[in-house]
Amino acid sequence: MSEEKTVSKPMQLWNNALKAVKGDSTAQLVEQFTAEMTLVAEGLCEDQARLRQSVEELRREDDRTAQRLASEVQALESAIRENQRDTDQRLEDMSRRLAAMESKASSRQKKHLGLVQQLTILVSIACGTWLLVTILNLFAR
Repeated sequence: MSEEKTVSKPMQLWNNALKAVKGDSTAQLVEQFTAEMTLVAEGLCEDQARLRQSVEELRREDDRTAQRLASEVQALESAIRENQRDTDQRLEDMSRRLAAMESKASSRQKKHLGLVQQLTILVSIACGTWLLVTILNLFAR
């Protein structure tokens, strides 16, 4: 008898399910199913509309961000070019100054070298004269 109860219980569930589908309540079940599916479809449609709106807002924000970044990049590139020109001009000015200083130093060095040579010659003449006078005085005695 326990086997009959276990067998009859699943059969009973099956029969109840068939009655629910085939019975008088079939029209009501179809109506309920249709109402639930309509509600689900409307919810999905609303969700999809919100998602489309969100995507559109994100696209607009992305476009604004891209335009802002492009203008910032352009401003930075312009500033870099201007700074590069200023740096190049300063470097050129410094190079000219250095060349002028080297030129002055070179001419001063040449002047000093010429002066040293002239002084050496004068000292040589003075020493030679002194030596000659000393030798002549030595023989004159």
